Amino acid sequence: MRTLALSFAALLLSGCATGPLQQAQVETPAAFTGVDNGATLSAPVSSPAIGVGAWWLVFRDDVLNDLMARASESNHDIRIAAGRLEQSRALMGSARSGLWPQLGASYAASHGAEVGQSKPATGHAIGAELSYEVDLFGRLRAASQAAEFDAVASENLLRDTQLLIQSRVAETYFTLRALDEDQAIVADTLTAYRGTLSVTERRFEAGDVAELDVARLQAEVAATEAQAAALDQRRAQVAHALAVLLGEPASTFDVAAASWADQGWAGSVPVIPAGIPGEVLKRRPDVLAAEAALYGAQRRVGIAKAAWLPALSLTADGGYASGDLGNLFEDAAKNWSLTGILSQAIFDGGRRQAGVDYAKGGLDVAFATYQQTALVAFADVEDQLTDLIWLRQQEAAQDRAVTAATRALAMSQSRYTNGSASQLEVLDAQRQLLAIRRQSLAVRSAQYQATVGLIRAIGGGWG
Repeated sequence: MRTLALSFAALLLSGCATGPLQQAQVETPAAFTGVDNGATLSAPVSSPAIGVGAWWLVFRDDVLNDLMARASESNHDIRIAAGRLEQSRALMGSARSGLWPQLGASYAASHGAEVGQSKPATGHAIGAELSYEVDLFGRLRAASQAAEFDAVASENLLRDTQLLIQSRVAETYFTLRALDEDQAIVADTLTAYRGTLSVTERRFEAGDVAELDVARLQAEVAATEAQAAALDQRRAQVAHALAVLLGEPASTFDVAAASWADQGWAGSVPVIPAGIPGEVLKRRPDVLAAEAALYGAQRRVGIAKAAWLPALSLTADGGYASGDLGNLFEDAAKNWSLTGILSQAIFDGGRRQAGVDYAKGGLDVAFATYQQTALVAFADVEDQLTDLIWLRQQEAAQDRAVTAATRALAMSQSRYTNGSASQLEVLDAQRQLLAIRRQSLAVRSAQYQATVGLIRAIGGGWG
């Protein structure tokens, strides 16, 4: 465990705006407590080391790969973050320009008459001005560095947005595939119900069963049809959400249905190595963005302090001025000047001190934001690890439940055929199996959701 608090006093008492930065650190646990007996500390063969930016390849799904490529190209949140990065880099270039001399040229023509002149005259002047502010106490350099940190923060916010969109695409895709399987489960059950209803209706017509048996089956068929319609509605909504993530119109977008069992990733959930908390801080783009913002805030405190210190500006002017354009560049028309201005603030009604106080407040905010972002990062990883542990236990229990319910249905059908059980018993067994199969699917889907969540929580890469 290591703890370091920012030394604000040392920073604020420093007279130089480019003094050493106080390193951004936070209390870091030695290991994640949610690791299940070390199961996630080493990646199995199914989860090779994946660099940041291509983590979804671990699922070996061509459809998912295509969706990721389309989202990276057209998602509007990513485009917005990229535009903000361009703005930050432009501001960085503007701040750096203050470290260099500024050169300008001018031409002026005037026509008029002075008092006592009989007729107006025309004058021409051409000149150049070179100005330079001497960075006596590092204020301009600090402004350039602060802009650089802003650009770094924007770059990491772009990476965070990309990771967020990628994880949402994967989560939505797995939700879609789970809905495909859920539809298939309900359709299988509905087919069985309809077959049983057809047989029962014929037996009722022959007088072998009561009308109550027919009514029960009709109710079960209708209820299952309602479930199927609800799944169709839900799948359409999820497909529309996926279209938005890809930056495509929902009206023309769809992903063909596919069986869960046919997917290359369906055999086992990839095991992702969580690593150690310190490595997560180095990979998470939101933490890196908060760190860069913290360093920029430190520099701005120095800039605000430097506003109290003397400023030295140098200006050199030179050119030609003449009443005759043809003689403009003659020696007699030359003029030049060199000016140096040393200025010192004495009283400003509290404006500069207010600037210092504002910068200090910004530093406090940036430091607290960094600490909060780091804590959230650790909690994200712990949440997903914990979810995966309990979901594995639920999966094992659900598998046993599906096996038992399938056996119970087979025995109920056998008893009904032999006349030792009622149709109601068979319906109860079918209803129970349907519910348990859907619950088992929900657990498996949640495992993939939690795996994607873990990948995002550790920064989108491992190994």
